[in-house]
Amino acid sequence: MSCSSTGGPSGPHPSTPGTPTRCSAPSRSTPPGSSASAPAQKDHRVRASAWEDARSTADRLGRATPRAAHRLPLDRALGHVLAEAVIALTDLPSFDTSAMDGWVVAGPGPWTVREGSGILAGREVTEPLPDGQAARIATGARLPADATAVIRSEHALNDEAKGILHATREVVPGQDIRPRGQECRSGDELLPVGTVVTPPVLGLAAAAGYDALVAVPRPHVDVFVLGDELLTAGLPREGLIRDALGPMLAPWLRSLGAEVTEPRRLGDDADVLRRALLSSDADLVITTGGTAAGPVDHVHPVLAEIGAELLVDGVAVRPGHPMLLARLPEGGPCLVGLPGNPLAAVSGLLTLAEPLLRGIAGRSAQDHYRARVHEEVHGHPHDTRLIPVVLRDDTVVPLHYNGPAMLRGIAAADGLAVVPPGGVRSGTEVEILDLPWASASPWTEGCFT
Repeated sequence: MSCSSTGGPSGPHPSTPGTPTRCSAPSRSTPPGSSASAPAQKDHRVRASAWEDARSTADRLGRATPRAAHRLPLDRALGHVLAEAVIALTDLPSFDTSAMDGWVVAGPGPWTVREGSGILAGREVTEPLPDGQAARIATGARLPADATAVIRSEHALNDEAKGILHATREVVPGQDIRPRGQECRSGDELLPVGTVVTPPVLGLAAAAGYDALVAVPRPHVDVFVLGDELLTAGLPREGLIRDALGPMLAPWLRSLGAEVTEPRRLGDDADVLRRALLSSDADLVITTGGTAAGPVDHVHPVLAEIGAELLVDGVAVRPGHPMLLARLPEGGPCLVGLPGNPLAAVSGLLTLAEPLLRGIAGRSAQDHYRARVHEEVHGHPHDTRLIPVVLRDDTVVPLHYNGPAMLRGIAAADGLAVVPPGGVRSGTEVEILDLPWASASPWTEGCFT
């Protein structure tokens, strides 16, 4: 069934391009497959991991997954993570250049204006500039040898009749000149391993002379939507409901840097689920629904049947308690089982899928920050709560509509507050989980930040 929630690095190494990365679990004492079949479903609450432990397990699993680096041309590298540092191949700039349109001068003024069209960007300069002379120059043009300074056009007075240039302000040697190596020297590290390739990174790499970058491939994710009760169009009717997770998951996962195939709707069929899992060549499989113990919740039985290893089997968090993290056998993909209720699934994404994908992609862990809550927030007696919030000045305000089946709150949220068991009083600082698009305006699918 879909609605199953019941509660409020190692460095990369070169490899053949396109080689998939597969899931390798961190070291543990339990033999693979044993934790999937041994405990009965009634022990699920006892086995639930603490929220912090579940996230740490997902992060370690992702960073233990082998990553095959490949070389990408600049126009295909956006959103990938550098597997090799970007080292300056030359000085930047590689020669002294003019920072302004104006006049290049040598020695003290006034200066005799040299005849000609001036010095333009992209043109080789062969003649030095003797003391007492000036020449027109364009921004970015290479300075002639022996030049002293550049005078901006608006700070110069050209007496064309006499061929003499005067400065209207004091001229300081070196002014408005970009000296060779001002930005970097050849051999300097410009960008370290682990940097996400953003548009400015592409610009810097191009300026430094790179045509391609060595990067970690984006993780490949398969999404399997479970539940016979789901509609893909139209209004809910006759006990059927709209699938909210299929349209939401793919763009959300892409915002985390993943390549996502079109979600597949498998219904409530254990055999179809088993075949889909065993045939997947993804790095990560995400299932929606079917993680509890209902009559058509097939995820646990199928994982046990195929010999998967459960690394996280339930998390002490609300919503999203019955989420899970598994490793499929024989080098198969990782699997994150999300509850079917929409906000519970969001909780599973942020708890398990987000740190796992960061690890596989070679991205650094998400920066944690804390903010004060504007009002008292009630907590669960034993579990962590994830509450949608909006930022208001220097505090966060909890949003209504934060039940496990609701998306109205998260659709308006700037982040989720991590509320410890028992809740917090007004003014207490809590950890905030960022949403991938919260700082992007406007946000577009495939956000790489």
